[in-house]
Amino acid sequence: MIRVQYFALFILFLCCSQSLPVMAQERAKPRSGEGVSTFLQRFGYTSRTAQKEFMELNKGKFTKDGGLILGRSYRLPTATKGKRKAKSRSTVTEPLFGPSLQTVRIQSHELEGACLYLVSGHGGPDPGAIGKVGKRELHEDEYAYDIILRLARSLMEKGAKVHIIIQDAKDGIRDDRYLSNSDRETCMGRPIPLDQKARLQQRCDAINRLSRKDKEKYKRSIFIHVDSRGKKDQVDVFFYHAPGSKYGKRLADNIHETFDRKYDRHQPNRGFRGTVSERNLYVLSRSNPAAAFLELGNIQNERDRKRLVLASNREALANWICDGIVRDYQRR
Repeated sequence: MIRVQYFALFILFLCCSQSLPVMAQERAKPRSGEGVSTFLQRFGYTSRTAQKEFMELNKGKFTKDGGLILGRSYRLPTATKGKRKAKSRSTVTEPLFGPSLQTVRIQSHELEGACLYLVSGHGGPDPGAIGKVGKRELHEDEYAYDIILRLARSLMEKGAKVHIIIQDAKDGIRDDRYLSNSDRETCMGRPIPLDQKARLQQRCDAINRLSRKDKEKYKRSIFIHVDSRGKKDQVDVFFYHAPGSKYGKRLADNIHETFDRKYDRHQPNRGFRGTVSERNLYVLSRSNPAAAFLELGNIQNERDRKRLVLASNREALANWICDGIVRDYQRR
């Protein structure tokens, strides 16, 4: 009888010990800098189903903007962890990023089913706004293009389909402070016209042509420009959408809210004064997917230029825009 009791206790202990790893996975605390997506990815959860379950399980335990709280324990989902299908690609190749960065590893499926059309302002025969530092000329089209490439890469890492509308076959992502100027840019291989209306219509036609073929339900365009004002005018990022565009406004609002949150975290005493507004711009009214148009700063202002000339700042801008798009995609 005693032996039977010992045997039963042994079996009970064995079952409990085998379940300990599972129990340990039921709750976890976030690391510094982790958002919901990166936190869940650490434990192998990449699906939207798992993320929705996680939000339900931990309702009331987030910051007002949906962020995680350091030191707080969160329940993990019961949903099956994300597993790639045998035929799904774990990497994609985009030569426009340059030889060292052309291979992009897909890190999550947050934006699976999303299609983005990315347009950097000006290009080809039109450099856009020109700033000067000593004898150096800083051309708007070069800095807007570098940020667009970085944004494209971030979006692709999250599983999005991305079309880069304005392209330079030679310039990849560059970490230089002063980007070299050229007129090589094309509209997906086609020469860019000098005439402004023809130039803008060309990129709208490219977006609309691609959009008609793309099967994704979530399609959005991002236009990136740099402003030119008086040297003393320091400005924040401005966000525009087409008049009456419900989804364009929502996209602009979500990116704006992301910037606001990032400034609160990284520069808490500075404040963010960027705005969202309607604007009847040619590319917004004549391209079909809902769109957001961003003016990233004043190229003539010394402080605003730091937002552009420092590669780390260009990377941050791209990542923040990407986070705003993720936010918009999840709220659709």
